[in-house]
Amino acid sequence: MASGTIITSEVYCETLNKLRRLIQKKWHGILTKGVVLLHNARPHTAARTNALIRLFSWEISDHLPYSPDLAPSDYHLFTKTKVWLATQRFHSNEELLDGVNNWLHNLAAPFFDE
Repeated sequence: MASGTIITSEVYCETLNKLRRLIQKKWHGILTKGVVLLHNARPHTAARTNALIRLFSWEISDHLPYSPDLAPSDYHLFTKTKVWLATQRFHSNEELLDGVNNWLHNLAAPFFDE
């Protein structure tokens, strides 16, 4: 998706259709329990979106935005990442992604053990 794209119900439904096709292609014959979709923002719960999800027979799991139970194992990275990012300058999204990936790969194993 292009940077700055506004996520409307229409855009989200297009994304869900693409996701469904990818799931069917990659997991055909393997997926046994169905799909559980996590929602955390308003446009994604629009009537049009809900109708499409019902059509797919997907289950919806609602969580509050920024819920602390979404990824508690990653919270230890936030402070170090913020400090590291404050010293960096990137000229494109690709540079940012490469920089963060390289930084994460270069963290010492003891950091993750802690």
